[in-house]
Amino acid sequence: MTFVDLLRHGEAEGGPRYRGSSDDPLTAEGWARMWAALPEDAQWDRIVSSPLARCAGFARELSRRRSLPIELNQDLREMHFGAWEGRTVADLAAIDAEALTRFWQDPLKYTPPGAETLAQLQSRTLGTLKAVITQYRHRRLLLITHGGPIRVLLCQALGKPLEKSLQIEVQPASLHRLCGHVTADGTMQVRSRDPVTP
Repeated sequence: MTFVDLLRHGEAEGGPRYRGSSDDPLTAEGWARMWAALPEDAQWDRIVSSPLARCAGFARELSRRRSLPIELNQDLREMHFGAWEGRTVADLAAIDAEALTRFWQDPLKYTPPGAETLAQLQSRTLGTLKAVITQYRHRRLLLITHGGPIRVLLCQALGKPLEKSLQIEVQPASLHRLCGHVTADGTMQVRSRDPVTP
C-alpha cells in the first residue's frame, strides 16, 4: 500500500480566477496557509509537485527544510481553460452566463472554448497517480497540485462519477489523504483516508 497526501496550493496573486496554466506565484497568505495545512506528525518520503509556481515554489522550500527528494511532474498541472484562462467568474458571467452554467452543471459534456477536456485531465492525472504508486510502493508521498487534479483523484477514490467532480469541495491549501496500490493485472485501486468524506 502506498500512502498519498494531496495538497492544493494556497491563494495565488491575482485573486480567484480560472487560472489554469497561468503561472502566478503564491501570496504571503497563500504561503502561510500551506504551512498551516501540514500535519505536525506528517512523514513523507518524497514530494511530487506540479511545475507551476504556486505549487513548485512551496514544494522546493518544503523539500529544502525537510531534506526530502522532490520531482516536478507536468501531468499534475491544472486543467488548461482555453479562452477562459485568467478570467474571473464575474467576467465570464457577463460575457456568456449560459456557457458558465453548462460547465458547472456538467463539465464532462461542456468544455470551455479551446480548453483541455475533463476526460483529458482525468487521463493524465490518474496516469500520474498510478505511476507514482507503482514506482514508490509502500512509501508515503506528498503530491502538491491544483483543485482540478485533486477533484479528479477524489472522484476515483470515492467512486463518484467524473461529471460530479465540481461538486467536491477542495479549498485552497487543503490536504486530502489517499492510499492505493496497483494489482498484478495492472488495475489501480485507491481509496480516501480523509476523516470526513467530501
